[in-house]
Amino acid sequence: MSLFLAATLGLAPLAAQAAAPVGPPAQAPSLSQENSALLRCSAAFALVSYGQANGDEAARKWPAIDPRGREFFVRTLAKLMDDTGMDRDRVSALASAEAQRLLDQGQVDAVMPACLLMLETSGV
Repeated sequence: MSLFLAATLGLAPLAAQAAAPVGPPAQAPSLSQENSALLRCSAAFALVSYGQANGDEAARKWPAIDPRGREFFVRTLAKLMDDTGMDRDRVSALASAEAQRLLDQGQVDAVMPACLLMLETSGV
């Protein structure tokens, strides 16, 4: 999934970490409710953006995500690094794991309405 997020969001330097396994969530500092929501929405935006760019009909039912979704993602990762002290690789791994969780649990469509509201209120 790290390669997916790197390709989707233009974060090519992060692709090198794709082979590294993502540690269990217990290894990360616990995230605030706000940061967890930001991470979830960032992952959802990355998945929808990828789908929209690749003609996925399910993704196209949502408003165009880019470029605002990409900026939201970048700002979220920066905020998580500032708030938690995690480095870029660890925060990227968390985003990848969250995107995979959303896919595995079929939750992208369920979270998108709230995420779109969060995007609107974010000022991005």
